[in-house]
Amino acid sequence: MAARKERTVRDRALPTRAAVLRRRGGPLAIETLEMEGPRDDEVLVRIVASGICHTDIRYVDDWYDESEGPLVLGHEGAGVVEKAGAKVAGLRRGDHVVLSYQSCGRCGACRRARPFECRDSSMLNWGFQRPDGSNALERSGVKGHFFGQSSFASRTLATVRNAVKVPKALPLETLAPLGCGLQTGAGTVMNSLNIPAGAGIAVFGTGAVGLAAVMAARVVGASPIIGIDIVPGRLELARELGATHTIDSRNEDVAARVKAIAGGGVDYTLETTDNDRMYGLSLELLNPKGTAALVTGASGPSRMPGGRKALCIVEGDAVPQQFLPKLIALWRKGLFPFERLVKFYDFEDVNRAIADARRGATIKPVLRISRV
Repeated sequence: MAARKERTVRDRALPTRAAVLRRRGGPLAIETLEMEGPRDDEVLVRIVASGICHTDIRYVDDWYDESEGPLVLGHEGAGVVEKAGAKVAGLRRGDHVVLSYQSCGRCGACRRARPFECRDSSMLNWGFQRPDGSNALERSGVKGHFFGQSSFASRTLATVRNAVKVPKALPLETLAPLGCGLQTGAGTVMNSLNIPAGAGIAVFGTGAVGLAAVMAARVVGASPIIGIDIVPGRLELARELGATHTIDSRNEDVAARVKAIAGGGVDYTLETTDNDRMYGLSLELLNPKGTAALVTGASGPSRMPGGRKALCIVEGDAVPQQFLPKLIALWRKGLFPFERLVKFYDFEDVNRAIADARRGATIKPVLRISRV
């Protein structure tokens, strides 16, 4: 009887308005889709807002296999739980949640509280499917479950592993972008590198990830904090948010300036630009035994002369249920003012938001999808 009831709820068609990618390069089209209801281990979330991450934009621009069918992207969602499955613990209807990356909860890494190393991470976050291969949007011929959420939609499904409960008094539209890019930048400084007070860091690229790292570096007392970019406005913002020095890499000799500022190299670098020259400098400018953090998918040498090393970072080595509340607490104290990176867009303006982010006019676009 219970199984029959679950199938009845699951099979009931629920409407959702989603931004659908149907061809490489876009544009995304707002369409009304039919979505399967939540299974016993899922929560149905009405999305209030979703950040647009560089990863979403790269997927639009570089979608390598259009034959896999139309997709719904988005992985920085925030919203209100409309329904919780029978086996869901800790979340219920009416709870406010911020969504992050997905993990299986069962593998060795997950059991050791390291979900960012989940054995099934690639499938669960990039596979556009549930663990069993099904898809809640299949009746509309569309694929969802991107990062376990596909938050470019008015409704979506998530699980307790990637939904973080937040206080109802806080603005969901502001909190939305915490789930990926900002978590990655701040987590790289605080978790992956665990930078001690007084250590120097050079941040290559002052977009959302880089500026989150700058703010986190100020929180932990790093010095110097060097922001490197080609956009003067972003460099100015970096100084306001905690950078002790900034370098315009289009007009200045980065290596000479870093060495002059730091008296040689720095103990830590963070490379966010995916630019070959900046990548090389992020390794070259390390002090002996220094560490470079790479967040763009580059796979540098893990070990270099002088005890230097390079780390490929995934989600800032953050456990969302622990780290997002930490970032929110810092924000409430005025120590992590990430709202200064944000520009809001109506859901229907999703393509303009992506275009503005592509050309660097907006650091962190956030789509307003529904009201609380």
